[in-house]
Amino acid sequence: MTKKTILFTVLALTAICFSSTAQYVDRSNTKAGVLAGIPMGDLSDYSKFSLGLDLAFHWGVSELIDVGVATGFINAFGETESVDIGDITVEAEFDNYQVIPAAAAIRLYPTYDFKLGADVGYAIGINEGNDGGFYLRPIVGYNITGNTELNVSYISISNNGVNNSIAALGLLFLF
Repeated sequence: MTKKTILFTVLALTAICFSSTAQYVDRSNTKAGVLAGIPMGDLSDYSKFSLGLDLAFHWGVSELIDVGVATGFINAFGETESVDIGDITVEAEFDNYQVIPAAAAIRLYPTYDFKLGADVGYAIGINEGNDGGFYLRPIVGYNITGNTELNVSYISISNNGVNNSIAALGLLFLF
């Protein structure tokens, strides 16, 4: 299956899911935000900073548990490095690493202000030569206000023994 086919399928399923449940979903469970992170693992070899967007739809199963879907966009900025080989300096330029996560989400609320959870799914590689991979994002969040959340997460994208990871700080807004 090509990347474009996978991306189209994920977007279509998200649209169908959202439109078919729109009349039942409490809008306070729609979340959008931004994240900034420091690449770790294999990704730190060619990137030092990343930015992203988060979008999630959560449905309350109980007062303590939400389940849902999560997506967004993550871009780890490629670096240019200079390597001296004798009297010659060679510049190595790395491309940006870009993915769109398509994941299931769960959140547990031990208190109103504090939450624990994870997103699990697949990260679709966008840039050339990026096959994406298994997506896992454990997350800890704190409600700053009734509709603003600050969170810390560890994003892991694994494929064929390569682990591209990001330690991220995010800000989400509830709609």
